[in-house]
Amino acid sequence: MRIAMGLSYNGQAYEGWQSQLSGKTVQDRLEAALHKFTTQRISTLCAGRTDSGVHGLMQVIHFDTDLQREAYSWVKGTNTFLPPDIAVQWAQEVPDQFHCRGSAIARRYVYVLLESAVRPSVDAGRVGWVYRPLNQQAMQDAATHLLGEHDFSSFRASSCQALSPVKTMTRIEISRKSSTPYSAYWRFEFEANAFLHHMIRNLMGCFVQIGQGFQSPDWMAQVLQARNRDAAAPTFSPDGLYFAGPVYEPHWGLPERTAAYDGLP
Repeated sequence: MRIAMGLSYNGQAYEGWQSQLSGKTVQDRLEAALHKFTTQRISTLCAGRTDSGVHGLMQVIHFDTDLQREAYSWVKGTNTFLPPDIAVQWAQEVPDQFHCRGSAIARRYVYVLLESAVRPSVDAGRVGWVYRPLNQQAMQDAATHLLGEHDFSSFRASSCQALSPVKTMTRIEISRKSSTPYSAYWRFEFEANAFLHHMIRNLMGCFVQIGQGFQSPDWMAQVLQARNRDAAAPTFSPDGLYFAGPVYEPHWGLPERTAAYDGLP
């Protein structure tokens, strides 16, 4: 029997998703909790690995087991043994043909950025930060250069293991929320068929340069066409980056979002 789960987590305390010898990863904590709940060794696969400090709104995983449990039991039982900053949001039996990564037709990321003269405090580690004002129109104009199928080598980490740098970006939305003239929360939403290692953080570095007026919107096209990591801005902070989850065909019948989506600025 194959079980799919959706998880939300705060990534600040962890060395990313993927299991490491240190044991300080989200996957390590999840598999330890599953072991305590089932008294069996369970190996999990995920829809998208996240780096150290990156958060998950709806990471989707799957595993195979011969244990029979109700969906609510998988949720409540696993959560009993998870730390407070990781929680299973839903669980569902799926056909053996389902694969959390291979069945995904798209992936989604969100970057939350605080524009303020003062650094983050209450939301430290959960938002990126800039102290200079940002120009929304300039950043939106820059985003148009990224839509469609492109070679994103300029935004690819040197350690990236992807077989191809060619990806298709289907959506970039930039929104601003503010209750005072002195600060604002920005939300950058990205959707593509797949992403390269550090791709969003490298894109954010460029968006900030353009938003602050140090580069023109057309500079984004020049960076993209260079296909060279040295052409882009430095990698931006992981603090405000959230893996919003994969997108699946409707016939799998899986949830599209979790309550954590509504907690973002």
